[in-house]
Amino acid sequence: MQRHFFRITNSSNKGSLLLGVLVFAAIGITLTTGFVGWAVTLHKVSQTIEPREQALQIAEAGIDYYRWHLAKDPVDYQDGTGDVGPYTHTFYDKNNEAIGEFVLTITPPTDGNNQVTIESTGTLDSHPTISRTIRIVVTKPTFNSFALVSNASIYWGPQYEVYGPIHSNGGIRFDGVAHNLISSSVTSYDDGSHSGSLLEHGVHTHVKVPPLTGVYTTEVAAEAPPSGVATRTDVFAAGRSIGVNAVDWNGLTTQVSNLKAEAQSGGRYLSNSGNLGYHIVLKANDTMDVYRVARLTAMANCDDTAGQASAWAPWQSWTIKSGNGQSLIGNYAFPSNGVIFADDNVWVDGTINGAQLTIVAGTFPESANTYRNIIINSDLNYTNFDGTDALGLIAQGNIILGLQADTDLAINAAMISQYGHVWRNYFNGSRCNPYNTRNSLTIFGSIASFLESKFAYPEYGTNGYSDITITYDGNLPLGGSPFYPTSSEDFQILSWEEFE
Repeated sequence: MQRHFFRITNSSNKGSLLLGVLVFAAIGITLTTGFVGWAVTLHKVSQTIEPREQALQIAEAGIDYYRWHLAKDPVDYQDGTGDVGPYTHTFYDKNNEAIGEFVLTITPPTDGNNQVTIESTGTLDSHPTISRTIRIVVTKPTFNSFALVSNASIYWGPQYEVYGPIHSNGGIRFDGVAHNLISSSVTSYDDGSHSGSLLEHGVHTHVKVPPLTGVYTTEVAAEAPPSGVATRTDVFAAGRSIGVNAVDWNGLTTQVSNLKAEAQSGGRYLSNSGNLGYHIVLKANDTMDVYRVARLTAMANCDDTAGQASAWAPWQSWTIKSGNGQSLIGNYAFPSNGVIFADDNVWVDGTINGAQLTIVAGTFPESANTYRNIIINSDLNYTNFDGTDALGLIAQGNIILGLQADTDLAINAAMISQYGHVWRNYFNGSRCNPYNTRNSLTIFGSIASFLESKFAYPEYGTNGYSDITITYDGNLPLGGSPFYPTSSEDFQILSWEEFE
């Protein structure tokens, strides 16, 4: 009998195996191709790393060169050529061989500003398609670089909370809360706010170390040499520094005189009023009302006990008499260059919206008997706090908060007193009641005071503002009010960026 055998073949398994082989082969080819491509790219990149770094260093050399050039000639923005740039310089290596070049583009300051933009592009002769570019903005430091800067020693009590750097060319006693660095140009001094002759640190406090509370009313040995400068973050949250460089006030006279010229040429110049001065009311529509001030509120029996009454007579109150104390001269548009100069005393208040102004009170030739003052009795407001609004106040004499200044007062401005104080004078207690004490003072901007700046007098009990908050306007170095005086001729870097 014949037998038949059948062999069953699984053809589908064969197809699956073949498909798997093809898939893995494709993956292998893809990975291999990818690795090869990656290796090629890596090789190309490795060949450009060094020249890219060299191009960047050449660009930096261009930046360094022009900073050096400005240090020699701070007003030359044409690379010594007298021509409009860009300016090309050959770059030599250490063997004095030319290997590349940097090209400089210099953008000079605009009117009223002192910022210079330096752009430098570096290239290599061996790789001309590779370039690196650096752009920096440099500026001269101004008197609005601090929440407070003073040429004299100061004493700020527990009423103060300050957000921003503080510096004095003299000593500083600070009993409030400082959220930024406090510095002094002296290492030690005799603090005159209390009895005794112990020389305390250039920056010191009389606040008792926690958990103790209150302040010492006599000299504090722990805050005097040979004791070290202790870390007191309860008072000096960002620390304190002594023996640092002084801020130079000597160039202010020329700069204030230049502001007069700017007001006469493209701003608004107010000649002597023939009376007590001018009252300027700033408005959000870019105009100002200007009044002639003729009468002030009498002090009656209110005076100070610091021996200054005669020096301030007859205007110790600095408060315009209601009713017939002033007369309207007119309403004027803000000047095109933003500079307003008055050859007289100036009272100022109001609101700005998108404006940048500098208001100056001064007269020439300079004389201590004719220094002009700026008086603030009511709010000075910004509408915008992003740098769009900027107000500078510069007084040859004092910037004063008057006897009847608002009990809750807000001042948004950068202020300079060239030869006097930025302050509220001490008014004798009971005889000046109810104006001797005020509630809150809020300042957004900066203070530069040649003599002591003060808004409260804890050494005489409750007098002045009981709650004082000063916040530094960090937008000021980026622009600020036009033609604001500089405190140094040395340019400092404001910003740095690198791009291709």
